[in-house]
Amino acid sequence: MAEVTYKIIELVGVSPTSEEEAIQNAVARASQTLDNLDWFEVVEMRGLIEHGLVKQFQVKLKVGFRLLG
Repeated sequence: MAEVTYKIIELVGVSPTSEEEAIQNAVARASQTLDNLDWFEVVEMRGLIEHGLVKQFQVKLKVGFRLLG
């Protein structure tokens, strides 16, 4: 069985709508410049409040991608 090695990066996805959309935004953006994305882990969620209303969802992710070679 071939060994697999992963590199882990941290990203923060942002959305005015939801945590799920923030995750999707981060993964979609990372996939534009990185290959072999395999998994993500939500490590923190927070948001921006303006005038007593939630204006932005922010989700910190760890994203793993396979190293080639």
